[in-house]
Amino acid sequence: MAMLLGTLATYSQKPLDHLLKAHNTNAVPYITVQELAMPKTKAIVLDARELAEYKVSHLKDAIHVGFNTFNLDTVSKTLTDKNQAIVVYCSLGIRSEDVASQLKKAGYTNVQNLYGGIFEWKNKNFEVYNAEEKVTDSVHAFSKAWGKWLLNGIKVYQ
Repeated sequence: MAMLLGTLATYSQKPLDHLLKAHNTNAVPYITVQELAMPKTKAIVLDARELAEYKVSHLKDAIHVGFNTFNLDTVSKTLTDKNQAIVVYCSLGIRSEDVASQLKKAGYTNVQNLYGGIFEWKNKNFEVYNAEEKVTDSVHAFSKAWGKWLLNGIKVYQ
């Protein structure tokens, strides 16, 4: 039975692997949602989605930096230690790779991209928080095409 569950877990990741390989260059290493959720993992978490997405839900203590509105100069003023651990996420890990790459090019040495983004975080039943910092089941699903990757929670489209 354990082998079957392991096989199913591996199989369910393959379509996401293919999606990320099609859109990403692997310029930034991934961190899994399980690794990020571990108590020993200490990192600054940056949300690279748009503000409307962030307000629906985000990871606890995540700092909104946006994607279209991302400003490296502003972020650099806040994140002054270029060696600190930083994890960037978006819906699935595509936009976050771009933001994380910009941070690496600016000299940040310990930057990772959250594999599967907030969708994978919620799919693995980890908590997300709304604009009032209360636990919510809602997740901004970005669009119907991308929302198919969100398997748990309430899909919100705005």
